Amino acid sequence: RAPRRGWPKARGHGRRVTQARGRAMSELLRRRVGSRRETPPWKDVVFKCAFHNTIYDVLKSRGFRETESELEWDIFWCEKDWIHDMMDHTHLQPHQKVNHFRNHFELTRKDLMIKNIKRAQRQAQRDGQLEEAQKYAACSPMTFVLPLEYAMFVEEFKKQQPNGTIWIMKPVGAAQGRGIFLFDKLAQVANWKQKPSWMQRDEEQKNPRAAPNKGDDEEEKKDPEPYVVQRYLSDPLLIGGKKFDLRLYVLVTSYSPLTVWMYRSGFARFSHVRFSMDSISDPMVHLTNVAVQKHNEHYDEKRGGKWDLHSMKQYLLGCKDRVKVEALFREIQDVIIFSLLAVQKIMIQDKHCFELYGYDIMISSDLKPWLIEVNASPSLTANTAADYSMKFALLDDTLTILDFEKYLTGGESQVGGFDLLYRNGQRVGPSEKAVYRSYLGCHNNRRENLQRLSRSLAKEEERRRSDGYRPPQPAVASVGQRRGVPCATAARADDSELAGPPRSRAAAAFAR
Repeated sequence: RAPRRGWPKARGHGRRVTQARGRAMSELLRRRVGSRRETPPWKDVVFKCAFHNTIYDVLKSRGFRETESELEWDIFWCEKDWIHDMMDHTHLQPHQKVNHFRNHFELTRKDLMIKNIKRAQRQAQRDGQLEEAQKYAACSPMTFVLPLEYAMFVEEFKKQQPNGTIWIMKPVGAAQGRGIFLFDKLAQVANWKQKPSWMQRDEEQKNPRAAPNKGDDEEEKKDPEPYVVQRYLSDPLLIGGKKFDLRLYVLVTSYSPLTVWMYRSGFARFSHVRFSMDSISDPMVHLTNVAVQKHNEHYDEKRGGKWDLHSMKQYLLGCKDRVKVEALFREIQDVIIFSLLAVQKIMIQDKHCFELYGYDIMISSDLKPWLIEVNASPSLTANTAADYSMKFALLDDTLTILDFEKYLTGGESQVGGFDLLYRNGQRVGPSEKAVYRSYLGCHNNRRENLQRLSRSLAKEEERRRSDGYRPPQPAVASVGQRRGVPCATAARADDSELAGPPRSRAAAAFAR
C-alpha cells in the first residue's frame, strides 16, 4: 500500500495521527459525551478513504476503523469517478454516506453552472421576481458556453470591442489552470476549434505509444472542445499590487430541504507577479492557481502564496470603508446561496450524500464579488503547516456535523468553525442590528464553540441518564453492530420529515 502522506512529510504516519488528535477539537465531544456511554460510539464507525492526505488523518484521529471492503463502511470518502460509475448500481444502507451527490456536476462543471444560473434568472423574471433575478445575474461575469452560444458571443464581442474588453476562455473539463487563455481579438479564438495543445499533451502522457501513430482517424473532423468564455475582470482588487482570489468552503448536507453550512476560515491565493494588463499572455500575472504559481521563481514555499481569510478581512477593514467591506462579505454569501438555489430543483437529493464544495471568488476593485467556479473536490493536500491545520479543522468539523457518533441534537446553528447559513427556506445568521452581518472571515472560535457545545451536550446526556432514558436501537444495524459491536445510539429523524413546504424563492433568500 502506498504510504499515507500529509504535513509535514518528515513525520511518520503514526506520530502524525497522534499529534493530530491534539488538533481534533472533536476530542472534547468524545471525552465529555461519548466516553460516558456504555459503548464508545466512535468504535462503531467504519470508514473507507480513497485519498492519502488530510482527510485520512482526520478519520483516523477520530478513532474510526478503516476497511478495504467494497460496501462494509459507514462513510466512504471517495473520488468522483466512483459516484459516476458505481452509485447508480449500489444499494446503500440508511446510515451510509458518501461525499458527493450523484449529479454534482450540475454545479461544479463550468458550463452547467452557468446554464443553471441563467435558467434560474429567466424563471425569476417570468415570475416577476426582479430582485431575485438580479441576484442570479450578479453571481458571475457575463459568460457564454461555446460552441453552443458562439453566435451570441460574437454579437456581444462586437458590442464590447470599442471599450477594449478582454475575454478569458476556460475548458469545462480541466482544472489547475490548464487550457485557460485571454484574448481581445476573435482571430485568437480560432485555435479553440481544434483540439487544444494541453489536451494533446495529456493524452500523449497517458498513452505514449499512440502519440506517434497518425492514421486516418486523425483526419476526421472532431467537434470543438467545450469552453466557457467570460468577460475578464480587468480591474480586480489588488493587495500589494498583486491579484488574488478567495477559496471558501461550503458544506451542503441536503438539497431537500436545502441545508448549507459556511466555514468561517478560508484563504486568499496570490499571484507572485505584480498585476498588469500590458501582457495578457502571461499566466503568472493573471492566474492565481497554486499549480501555476508554484513554478514562479519567487514562489514562497513557507506561506504557499496564501493569506488566511481573517487576516485579509482585517486588512480590508483597516484600509477600506467598513460598511462596504461588510457589504462585500454579505454579498459573497448571497452569491453562494443563489448558486445553490439555482441547482436545488435539479440536484438529485439522496440522504446518503453530502458535499464539501470549494468556492472560488474574485473581488473587483469596487468591492463586488464574482463567482469564478465551484469545486466538487477541493484540494485537501496541505502545502504548509498552517494550511494543514486549517484543513484538518475544516474536515474535523465536517465530520462532527455529519454526526456519525450521534452527539448533536440537530438544532445547532454553529458547530466548530461552521455556521449554519441556510435551512428550510430561511437564511440564518446575525440579526439585522448586528455590527457584523456575516460570520465569514471573522475570528474562528471553533475551540470555544466546541467547549460550550460539549459541556451542554454532556449535561443533556447526564439528565437523560438520570431520567432512565435509553436511546432506541436503529432499525438497520450499523457496520459495527453487524460485526458484533453493539450500536451506540439511534439516528435522528430525517430533517426532510420535519421540513415544511418551500417558500417563494425571493422571500426564502432574504428571510430572517
